[in-house]
Amino acid sequence: MLTGLLWNPWSFLLLFTVIHFGCWIEYRKIIILIDKGYAAISPLHRYSVPIAGWCLMLYCIRQDLTIGGVPLDQIGKWGCLIFLCLLVVGETVQFRTLSVRNILHSAFGLVYISMPMAMLVWLRLIYYNGPIPFADRILVLMIIGSIWINDTMAYVVGSLIGKTPLSRISPKKTWEGTVGGIILAIGVMGLLAWWLRDEPAVALFPPAVWMIVAAIASIVGTFGDLLESKLKRMAGVKDSGHILPGHGGFLDRFDSLLIATPFAWAYLVWIVGVGS
Repeated sequence: MLTGLLWNPWSFLLLFTVIHFGCWIEYRKIIILIDKGYAAISPLHRYSVPIAGWCLMLYCIRQDLTIGGVPLDQIGKWGCLIFLCLLVVGETVQFRTLSVRNILHSAFGLVYISMPMAMLVWLRLIYYNGPIPFADRILVLMIIGSIWINDTMAYVVGSLIGKTPLSRISPKKTWEGTVGGIILAIGVMGLLAWWLRDEPAVALFPPAVWMIVAAIASIVGTFGDLLESKLKRMAGVKDSGHILPGHGGFLDRFDSLLIATPFAWAYLVWIVGVGS
């Protein structure tokens, strides 16, 4: 996974293309277990929505990446419009009317899965081809690193001193582990930013920004974990999938990232001013 994250924009896009469609496959299975009516969606609906979400990722590239001389963002823009239109056509042809419930399930999937992935792509490429080496990797590493540290430290602290359950939705999580993970993630990211302050890419953002992103990713990411646990409980399954032996499915691995990314993106873009 680190190779996909760090090598180049194409490896990053390939990595998150796999994650994106993996999450969609598991999401659809979970929603069908919750609402049997979603199993009746047309093939056009079934395939056009995830592809439209992937096209949104391409649209957010907004850089000089091309295929056959055609910019990927233009492919993404028109692809997104075409496949969303196919969604409407598929529903109308099969049911003679639009199934609002099924449309809402798919719309939630676009917001829950595709939009965060598109934001990650945007953050990964905003400094691509800039004058500072490695700067294009920093923002994504800031978010993903915060979540990794939080998850690891929450598990360690919870295993050592955890006694108070955080929620009935996820009984293995404890308040002690959750708070400990958040505090340690903030501290570790701030310390890393200070320690590596002489590196030009790291110095783009002061330690305070690293710590705030860590706080956002850790706190909001915990809600992402709880949301996915709630969906699985409603569906009556333990894991979202089995693609990753011993670790569940794609949604199990990236649930925190999906919810944390939009909030981190909003802070970095609207408050810090990334991209302006």
